[in-house]
Amino acid sequence: MSYSNQHRCWVEIDLGALERNLGRIRDNLPQGVRYVAVVKADAYGHGVHQTASRLMQANADAFAVANVEEGARLLEIARGWPILVLGPVLPEEENALIQLGLVATVSSCEEAIRFSESAGNLGQTLDVHVKIDTGMGRLGVWHEEATRVFQTIASSENLRLRGIYTHYSDAVESPEFTREQRARFVQAVRAAGLEDRNDLLIHADNSAGTEAFDRNNPFNAVRVGLLQFGVTQYPSSVFHSVSIEPVFRFFTRVGLIKSLPAGTPVSYGRTYVTKERIRTAILTAGYGDGIPTAASNRGEVLIRGQRCPILGRVTMDQTVVDVTKVENLEVGEKAVIIGRSESSEITVSEFSRWTDSIPWEVFCSVTKRVPRLYSTARK
Repeated sequence: MSYSNQHRCWVEIDLGALERNLGRIRDNLPQGVRYVAVVKADAYGHGVHQTASRLMQANADAFAVANVEEGARLLEIARGWPILVLGPVLPEEENALIQLGLVATVSSCEEAIRFSESAGNLGQTLDVHVKIDTGMGRLGVWHEEATRVFQTIASSENLRLRGIYTHYSDAVESPEFTREQRARFVQAVRAAGLEDRNDLLIHADNSAGTEAFDRNNPFNAVRVGLLQFGVTQYPSSVFHSVSIEPVFRFFTRVGLIKSLPAGTPVSYGRTYVTKERIRTAILTAGYGDGIPTAASNRGEVLIRGQRCPILGRVTMDQTVVDVTKVENLEVGEKAVIIGRSESSEITVSEFSRWTDSIPWEVFCSVTKRVPRLYSTARK
């Protein structure tokens, strides 16, 4: 894919790499384990329609979104696929949830009763997943109290149990606590007598799962978000051996080149002062596009394979970098914010460390004024 001279800043998204990533992830799972593609927050900033369409072609089994509004948008292209709403549903959203045929997450008996009444009033049946809190302390019924929720759902003519899941709070740094969460979840499922229900999606592992997938336990699905988009930072993950490809690349262009003498402050607040005469390039992207101010005096970009440090404070529309080592640079040339240039690469994980962030946040922080350009080749 070649960049367009019409854009000052843009993202390139490789849908072929996305499809290949899904295939490789699935190849590393036991046969029959179902793939729930997490596409919340506009598919982590990748564009939900484009990415979900490709994931459907690659045979994803189901999708997960954050809320009813996201589910409605996904239904424009994914009607017929199960779409799980991971977040809580507000009372005024219930009718839309039911009429759209989305799958709700239940975290309490009160929610189950509310959903049952709303579905009954509409003369419909609502599919639900029960979320079990095994130590995250956020959504979900506490694992020791889960049986009551299952009983409430079973007693309702208007609710149909379709799945059970939990969420790990620190799968990267705390494998011991993750094992405890896993054990709590399995115990809650078994206490309710549901471990042999083959019609249910039972899922705990996501891209940060820290143990090999255990077929002796009732898990039969995984939720995959970050990994399918080409990012892994989990060496102990169940997916640690998967060879994945970056899907997302972020670029801008050189808008101006100038020399500054020693002792010159750069950008707002004078947080950087030149120590010697240097050449700088003013890039046509800033925090209004997705380069956060936390990258000021810390981050780098790639120009012709050279790492060029960010100087001074990142501003809304421009970022200043040191290009002293880049010979014969011209206005209009491409600068890589995230991606590869010749033999050098800046990964989203590296970028997130510079910005005191995490990869999910980096993706979601690239703003709407940055066009997404899609490559569809399968290779």
